[in-house]
Amino acid sequence: MTAPSDMSVLNRPPAEPHPRISGPLPSGGGADDRTHAHANLAWVISAHGILRIASGTSGILIGLYLASLNNHGAHLSVGLVGTLSAVSFAAELFASIPMGLASDAMQPRLLMTAGAIVGAIAVFLFAVSGSTSIFFLSRVLEGIGAAAIVPALLAYLTDATDRRPALRVKAMSYFELTLLAGLALGGIVAAQLFRALDAAAFTVVSVLYLACALILFFSISSRAVRHLPNPLKELKQVLRLPSLRHLAPVWVCVNSVVGLWLGPTLPFLLTGRTSSHEFLAGIYATSPADVGWLLFGYSIVFGLGVTAWSFILPHIRLRNAMTFTLGAMLPVCAGFYLLNHSGDQSAAVRWSIGAGIALLIMVESGFTPAALAWLAGTLPAESGRGAAMGIYSVLLSVGAIIGSLLAGFLGERYSIDGLLYGTVLVAIVALMFLHWVPDLSSVREERNA
Repeated sequence: MTAPSDMSVLNRPPAEPHPRISGPLPSGGGADDRTHAHANLAWVISAHGILRIASGTSGILIGLYLASLNNHGAHLSVGLVGTLSAVSFAAELFASIPMGLASDAMQPRLLMTAGAIVGAIAVFLFAVSGSTSIFFLSRVLEGIGAAAIVPALLAYLTDATDRRPALRVKAMSYFELTLLAGLALGGIVAAQLFRALDAAAFTVVSVLYLACALILFFSISSRAVRHLPNPLKELKQVLRLPSLRHLAPVWVCVNSVVGLWLGPTLPFLLTGRTSSHEFLAGIYATSPADVGWLLFGYSIVFGLGVTAWSFILPHIRLRNAMTFTLGAMLPVCAGFYLLNHSGDQSAAVRWSIGAGIALLIMVESGFTPAALAWLAGTLPAESGRGAAMGIYSVLLSVGAIIGSLLAGFLGERYSIDGLLYGTVLVAIVALMFLHWVPDLSSVREERNA
C-alpha cells in the first residue's frame, strides 16, 4: 500500500511530547509512554486501510447484489440504491460529533475498536437477511461504526504530527491512500467474492472488520484522557474556530462528488441492463466482476497522484494546491463526457481520451491531503481536536448524502451523464467558496495575534 522507505518515516517518534496528554502519566510511565503511540502510526494507518477495504467491498457488494436481484425480477430502482448509500452517510453525520467529543474524553483505541466491531455486525446483517428494512438497518450501523473511527483517527494523526508539517502532509496523504485502497481492492474483492459466494460474501467482509478491530486495539496505547465537564461548551468552542467555517462549504461540495461516484449507484449503472445509448451505461451488464478491475485501475492512477502530491505539498501553499486540484475536476468531467459518447469511435480514440483523463485525475488527487493538512495546521493544540475532526466527518457526511441523492436523481434521468452534470455543478460551487479560504500562514498569524 505504501513504500517501506516512506512508511519508516511514520515510525519515528516526534520530537515534541504528545499534546493531548494532560495530567500525570499512568504509573510506571515516562517519555516512552508519550511516544509509544506514535511509534505505531504505520500500523494504525494500515488498520484504516483494512477498514476502508472492508467498507469499499461492502459498498460495491451492495450495488452488485441489488443489481443481481433487479436482473432477476426484483424491480429495484437506482433511487433505492442511492438512498441506501445516503442512509449510511446520514448515520455517520449524526454520530460524528458525539463520537468526536468522545474521542477527546476516552481511550481512542476503545472507541475505534468498538467502531470496527459495529461495522462487522452491520455487514453481517446483509448476509443473513433479504429484507429491505434490514438493508437500511445495516447501512445505519455501518455509518455509526465509521463515525466512531474516523474523527478519533484523524485527531490521533494530528497530535502525532504536531509541529512537524512535512510529516503531517505525508500522514494525511497516506490516510488518503487508505481510502483508495478501499476503492481499489474493495472493488476487486467484492466482484470476486460475489461471483463465488453471492450473498455469503458479506460474511467475509465482516471478518475484515474484525481484523481491523484487533489491529487498532493492539497498536494504539492507552493515554491520559481529557476531562470534559461540559461537552456542549467544548463543542461551541470548536465551532467558533475560523478554519472550520472557512473550509466547511468547500468540503461539503467536494464530498458531494464522493457521494456521486463512490457509492453503489455507479456500479448499478455500469452493471444494470439499460436501453441508454451512452457508451458506459450497462457496459458490464454481462460481466459485473469487471467493475472491480475498473475501480482498481482508477485507484492506481489516483494513488500515484496522491503519492506524488505527498512530496510536492510541503513545498507549496496549501490553498494554491486546493485551487489547482479542484479546478482539474472540470476537464476530468469533459473527458469522461467524451468517453461516454464515444460508442462510434475507434478503440484508439477511446484509449487516447482515457489517457488524458488519467493524467487529469492525478492532478485532482491532491485536494484531500492538502485540505486535511490545511485544517490540521489551523487547529490549536489546546482545542478539542477530536471534536473538530468530528465536525469534519459531519461535513463529509453532509456532502456525501447530497451526492448520493444527486446520483440517484440524476442517474435515474440521465444515467452516467447525470453524474457528470452533478460533478460539474458542485465543482463550480466549490471553486466559488474556495475564494474565501485564506492561506495557512494568515490563519496562524490571526490565531497568534
